[in-house]
Amino acid sequence: MIETETDVLRRRRKEVTLQNGFAKYEEDKKPNPEFMHRDSPLTVLIESSLHIRAIYHIFVVILLVLLCDTVIYDFIERGKINIGATSIIHGFGDIRRGAKIWLWELAIALAFYPGLRIYAAAKKLFKNFPAISRTCSILGVLGVVACEALVIVIPTWDLARDHLAIASAATVTCEMFRFAMKIHAMAVACAPRCVDGGEKLPTFKHYVYFLFAPTLVYRDEYPRTKKMRCSVILFHFVEVAAIIFYNSFLWERFILPYWSDYGKEPRVEAGTVVRGMFACVLPGVISYLCGFYCLLHAWHNAFAEILTFGDRLFYEDWWTTSQFSRFIRTWNRIVYLWLRDHIYKPLAPWVGRGISTLTVFVVSSLAHEVVLSLSFGFFYPVLLLEFGVFGVLLLPLTATSGRRFPSILNLLMWLSFFFGNGLLWSLYSMEYFARKNCPPSGNDSFFIPKSWSCPEIVLKPNWAFQNPMHIIF
Repeated sequence: MIETETDVLRRRRKEVTLQNGFAKYEEDKKPNPEFMHRDSPLTVLIESSLHIRAIYHIFVVILLVLLCDTVIYDFIERGKINIGATSIIHGFGDIRRGAKIWLWELAIALAFYPGLRIYAAAKKLFKNFPAISRTCSILGVLGVVACEALVIVIPTWDLARDHLAIASAATVTCEMFRFAMKIHAMAVACAPRCVDGGEKLPTFKHYVYFLFAPTLVYRDEYPRTKKMRCSVILFHFVEVAAIIFYNSFLWERFILPYWSDYGKEPRVEAGTVVRGMFACVLPGVISYLCGFYCLLHAWHNAFAEILTFGDRLFYEDWWTTSQFSRFIRTWNRIVYLWLRDHIYKPLAPWVGRGISTLTVFVVSSLAHEVVLSLSFGFFYPVLLLEFGVFGVLLLPLTATSGRRFPSILNLLMWLSFFFGNGLLWSLYSMEYFARKNCPPSGNDSFFIPKSWSCPEIVLKPNWAFQNPMHIIF
């Protein structure tokens, strides 16, 4: 087929647009310690690449197909229309109690600011009295620790005492860590100012802006956009709502059919368990990608637009990585920068890079495990083992091989994402429904998995190993 002159011009224009988009993104990727005006990678790629936009449309079509499947099946089977709202309402149940916990966390975060002002005034007043000044410093450190403890301990105690719905519990536990990290970042940034009295402390308005800005690293000034675009905010919030429904459809169509009856019978065949676990691989990785897009792209871009926050590099192109260390740095830059500035850098001169890196992994793994444990209502350290053990082992294994064989290692990274998320979806579902369906026993515990003892996983009575080589010979 011969291209006309118009087709050639159109094709070249598209190529130039795509190259400009990637050039802009690559420029934004250059290391810069300070904040700057830049868009999120997917914003650039979707706007400049028809190929990436087509992949985005594929996910939208999958959502529409799942919606049609849910509506038509339930209408034919039960005579009613279900759009996945049942699982969403159940997941965000008892939202009033969740709101009370969140308001407690916000109140402690806001109360930190007057405490900071009092500490600064005391240091200034007693700067010529060394003993009293040292006492003020100790009390200041204890005050910061107390604020962080109140933000974390009280919600943790409340959720452990009386389990909250999964989505509501996940929201308030993520928020308690976010507020604690914000308090710590502000305390570290303002502590030298309280001692020497050189730079002024931030105003309360600036502190409140920092509490809700999509960053955990404090700066006196952030790049700001000229105006707030309501259409962009609405679009991203629609994306968030759509992804919540997306995960609801995945739960109802791929999890409930396989695991909702788990534990109702005393025995279950091993083949059924294996088939269910592999059935969770694809929906697990789709949910993983949707969760990433929902939180780190749509949600943070919506709040960045509301607050006219200019730096929107909340993540980088982690999907192209061939090294696990780079995946950790680029998957969630917001949390990574906080861990780097407040754990890794302070520890590295004292204990070395290796111990500092291990400490970062341990802290991050434990925080993720607390979120999952309080959300599901039981301790099941699957993610802790995947991230805190196998993830640490992958750091040296992929450090050199990832540079020498980037394509192969990127393939293996994605293979680990698929099977890792499949295991998370299946094992947590098995434990959740085992605790729900199995009869109670005296050995039931928050820390001991119920699914290990109920139901009993058995092979078929007539099962026997058949050597596949017999087919050949």
